[in-house]
Amino acid sequence: MSPRTRSGSSSAARVIAVVADILAFIIILWILMYLLDANRGNDFVQWIHDAARWLAGWSYDLFTFDEAWARVVAGYGLAAVVYLFIGHAVAGRLRRG
Repeated sequence: MSPRTRSGSSSAARVIAVVADILAFIIILWILMYLLDANRGNDFVQWIHDAARWLAGWSYDLFTFDEAWARVVAGYGLAAVVYLFIGHAVAGRLRRG
């Protein structure tokens, strides 16, 4: 593989890893805001909640724990872990070429 191609795949890998990190950060930030009972009337808190709910739409209601905090941590946390795992796995695969 030429150095130019390796550099391109390395850059793509870096972008994918950073995007995965940002997505997971938004979800984890919502989990923390929920656990710390952040003001849902605040525009920033609402934006984080909306973004996290959209990102974790497939998993946020996956678990049926009795406690609401456990459902939030498990459902949203699963999405964050999946984004990190898949994003970094794809980035690693690109780096190895």
